[in-house]
This record gives sequence, C-alpha cells and structure tokens, in this order.
Amino acid sequence: MKSVFVDSSAFYAVLTTTDPFYPQARALFEQAERERWTLLTTNYVVHETWALLQARMGWKAVDDFLDVFLPLCRVEFVDPVLHAAGVARCRQAHLRELSLTDCVSFEFMRTHDITEAIAHDAHFAHEKIALP
Repeated sequence: MKSVFVDSSAFYAVLTTTDPFYPQARALFEQAERERWTLLTTNYVVHETWALLQARMGWKAVDDFLDVFLPLCRVEFVDPVLHAAGVARCRQAHLRELSLTDCVSFEFMRTHDITEAIAHDAHFAHEKIALP
C-alpha cells in the first residue's frame, strides 16, 4: 500500500477554495481515498494547521479539518529523538523561512522511507519530495 505524507499546506489548501493549490489538493485527497493510500502526518502538522486555520479562517475551518480531513490520516506523535533530528536539520539549514515543523516532517519521512507528500511548499520540492 502506498504511504503518503500530508503537510499543513495540503490541509489548508483543501479547506480554502481560493487557494491556488485547492484543485490539486482536493483531487489528491480523493485519489488517496479511491486508491486506499495510507496518509500520514504528525502532531506538529496538526498543531500548525490548526493555528493557521483558526487565525485565518475561523472555527468552521478548524472543525472541518478535525472532522473531515484529519480522520483520513494516521497521526504520528513526534518523540524526543525525532524532535532533536528536526531541530538539528533546521539549525544546519539555517534558513529563515524553513520551519521546525517542515524539518521534523522531512526527518519523519526519511525514517519511514516516504518519498511522496501532498504538499504545496517549495521546501518539499527542494528535498526532492514529489507529489503522488
């Protein structure tokens, strides 16, 4: 079975019809359901997505995220080892716009041999992580 990581950018886009990535994100979530992909994300992505949606769109979007899209994913909790690896990666990259959440996501994907993500983020492309 195909395993695909889901980033905050995907959750945000699929809940924001005006987002340029909306049509592709929606199609990928539908394809994932049809083809029974294993969708994975982390509690860091959940936290980041929740904060973004609540600030920009309000509680209706947060509820839709929690009730409709998050249940499609298996949420993995970041342990101290994964957190430390993400911190080290972020500090080594030393890029102003690269978030700890992204670095933890990359380390999670590396340790789980995941090479595809539903994401609309230049940092994912830079890491050679492809859309499914």
